[in-house]
Amino acid sequence: MQLTDRKISRRLALPLCLAGLLFTCGASAGSQVYVPLSASVRAGMQRSVSDQAAPKLAFATQHEANAWLNEMSRRLQNRIQDADFRLDFLRTVHYEATRAGLDPQLVLGLIEVESGFKKYAISRAGARGYMQVMPFWIKEIGMPKDNLFHLRTNLRYGCTILRHYLKIEKGDLYRALGRYNGSLGRPEYPNLVRAAWHNNWALPHRTVSNTSIPAS
Repeated sequence: MQLTDRKISRRLALPLCLAGLLFTCGASAGSQVYVPLSASVRAGMQRSVSDQAAPKLAFATQHEANAWLNEMSRRLQNRIQDADFRLDFLRTVHYEATRAGLDPQLVLGLIEVESGFKKYAISRAGARGYMQVMPFWIKEIGMPKDNLFHLRTNLRYGCTILRHYLKIEKGDLYRALGRYNGSLGRPEYPNLVRAAWHNNWALPHRTVSNTSIPAS
C-alpha cells in the first residue's frame, strides 16, 4: 500500500507553519480506543512486539547513517540535552519505525505532538511514554512485565499500533492517525502530526509519496 498526498492532502488543510508552535506549546495526547482484535491480528502483533532482534540502523552506508543521526540530533538537542541518550533515542526510533514500515521522521513528528519527547508523560486517559501507548495493549499483545516507559518497549508498541491502524485504513494516514489518537474523523491531530513531521523532521528527499507500508 502506498501513502500518497492525494489520500490526505484534501483533508490536511492546516497550514504547516503551525508546527513551529509545537516546540513551545505542545499538544494534548488522546488515547487509542480498545477494539477487539481477531486471533490472527493479535498473533501478528504479538510477534511484532516480542521480537528481540538486536537494533540496527537501516541505511545503505555508514556515511548515510551518520548524516541522518547528526542532523536529527542537531534538531532534537533542545528537547533531549544528553548527547549519548539523544543518539540512542534516535537509533531506536529509526530501527523501530523502519522495522514497522514507517518513516522515522513521521514517528518523530508523532512523538513531538503526543508527548513532547517526555519519557514519563502520562495523559489524562492514561496513555504512557514517548508514543503515548494505552496500557490495555499490554494485555492484548504483550507480556505483563512489559514497561511502557522503557524506550524500546514504548517505541515498539507505538510503531506496531500505528502500522496496525494503517492496515485497517488501507494506507490512509489521516484516518490511521485519527485512530492512534482516538480522534478518528477530526482533523486537528492528523494536521498537527503532519505539520510537525514536515516542518521539523522531514529531510528534502523524504516525502509522504515515497513512504509505503510493505506487505506482511
